[in-house]
Amino acid sequence: MKKTPGNKSVRFTPNPILTLRLPMWRSKLVVFLLFMAFVALAARAFWIQGPGNAFYQKQGESRYQRTLELPATRGRITDRNGLVLATSLPVRAIWAIPEDVPDDLDPGKLTQLGKLLGMSQKELHGKLAEGKNFVYVKRQVPLDVAQQISALDIPGIYQRTEYQRFYPEGEITAHLVGFTNVEDEGQEGVELSMQQLLNGVPGSRRVIKDRMGRIVEDVDELAVPRNGKDLTLSIDSKIQYIAYTDLKAAVEKHGATAGAAIVVDVRTGEVLALANYPTFNPNDRSRLTGEQLRNRALTDMFEPGSIMKPFTIALALDLHHVTPDTLVNTNPGRFILDGAPITDDSNFGVLTVAGVIQKSSNIGTTKIAMTLKPEEMWNMFTSVGFGQAPKIGFPGAVAGRLRPWRSWRRIEQATMAYGYGISVSLFQLSRAYTMFARDGEFVPLTIYKNGNGTSVDGPQVISPTTAREVRKMLMNVTAAGGTAPDAEVPGYSVGGKTGTAYKHGPHGYDHSHYRASFVGIAPMSAPRIVVAVSIDDPTGGSHFGGQVSGPAFSSIAGDTLRSLNVAPDLPIKPTTVTTVQDSTAPAATDTVKTRAPAPAAAGVQKQKVAFTTGESARGKVTR
Repeated sequence: MKKTPGNKSVRFTPNPILTLRLPMWRSKLVVFLLFMAFVALAARAFWIQGPGNAFYQKQGESRYQRTLELPATRGRITDRNGLVLATSLPVRAIWAIPEDVPDDLDPGKLTQLGKLLGMSQKELHGKLAEGKNFVYVKRQVPLDVAQQISALDIPGIYQRTEYQRFYPEGEITAHLVGFTNVEDEGQEGVELSMQQLLNGVPGSRRVIKDRMGRIVEDVDELAVPRNGKDLTLSIDSKIQYIAYTDLKAAVEKHGATAGAAIVVDVRTGEVLALANYPTFNPNDRSRLTGEQLRNRALTDMFEPGSIMKPFTIALALDLHHVTPDTLVNTNPGRFILDGAPITDDSNFGVLTVAGVIQKSSNIGTTKIAMTLKPEEMWNMFTSVGFGQAPKIGFPGAVAGRLRPWRSWRRIEQATMAYGYGISVSLFQLSRAYTMFARDGEFVPLTIYKNGNGTSVDGPQVISPTTAREVRKMLMNVTAAGGTAPDAEVPGYSVGGKTGTAYKHGPHGYDHSHYRASFVGIAPMSAPRIVVAVSIDDPTGGSHFGGQVSGPAFSSIAGDTLRSLNVAPDLPIKPTTVTTVQDSTAPAATDTVKTRAPAPAAAGVQKQKVAFTTGESARGKVTR
């Protein structure tokens, strides 16, 4: 009851609906929940300020701290004399955060940016499309252009330092040195094979940036960049230039598809030049094709033709089956072996073994090969590296093709004796001929400089006497009456062997396409270099190895010897040239040019062993 003014009392009647009766447990629950909430908040505050502080500190720093990569410089590649063949130059990468580029930016600035980068406005706008928080606008921009871009002061456009590979010798050394991609990773040649050695390890440093992305403070250097190691090749740039220019001239003169040339120092096993044509400019690969990229000296396999004959004859000499004066009857210029014809270009009659090499007689080589066991020939070929990939640390070097001797038929043994049914690379041929230059010692080759420049050792494949006998025979090839008088080098004694082989087509040997090659040694009095030249598919009239590759050998060998300061060992005499043709069959036809009557060595001399025409196996020996 409540009193009101006027001393009147009002009595309230209690309403059961308004009566609140809460259970005690609910009150306690609310108090408990509030208590737990305060405990959780306290625990959370403790975690943030204590154990979990590092995480939140890191998250905060990520808003203003950045870890920048410090690029490492890729190692240089130099020739044996220190001339730079590949080096890295600093350039800039232009990148952007599209959302930071103002929408109301002066259109003139974007137009100028596009001109500096060589990009159309459509292409530039595409790079700066919305939805991207990072994009490379253009990489490997020259420093002077990057400075002009920086002067535009466009928000959201940034730069970073990177390196671009530069090749001072350009197309001359392109196939050997190779090139890198935009990420500075090797893609071809030595750049690829020695990627781990040349490639440096980037460093890093931590900086503080403001909201505009500008560095305001250096915090710490996390890792120091480690530059790549320099690499010295065995190549002599002067000799490389000689080989390249003479090879290019030969390919263009004879309308050939391609060509390759190699120069080897037989004392150290170092490759002084390795040239290919056609080639490419590694500094400008905008119009690059697969044909230009092929390092044909190492990657192309071909049937060598008559260049193989000295190996067959060297084996027969070493096994004492024949001597240089042994007589071989090649009459009448055609020989049937197990139903298959083997022919010479002419009927050379009775030749000495030395004459077989000089005239490049297929029949003479076949009859000598028939005195050998297949296993013996196979062992000879494998001992000089045929059928095995050269271990020189270069990508794409082929092994060639040499089938196991157990599967040989007699006709296959015969054709392999003069260069058919076996495939090799030009690099393998140049390496194999070191055996003749080094008195029977097979020299391992390298494309990297031999630090001390001393003579290297290799396995003894044939006796020194045999090697010297074969060298004398090879000298006859470049003399009057041989298949390559055009390979003579004024002032130096040289020797070698031609090879003119039919190329294999879809339906067997194509008698309108050839591979013309020559491998030679100089000077013969004290061998210093082996030079191998191969021209693919010459179409300029002549296709014989002696006429196509012989002159290229002469020019390369002569200039190389003079570059190496090798003293002449012959007087220089004028000569007169007339042309005749020599033999090769079924597809190795070499050219004979006569300056004087053929020497007696090519004809009948002391009769020690005679092979009669028609014998198909080991032959009948008459003493």
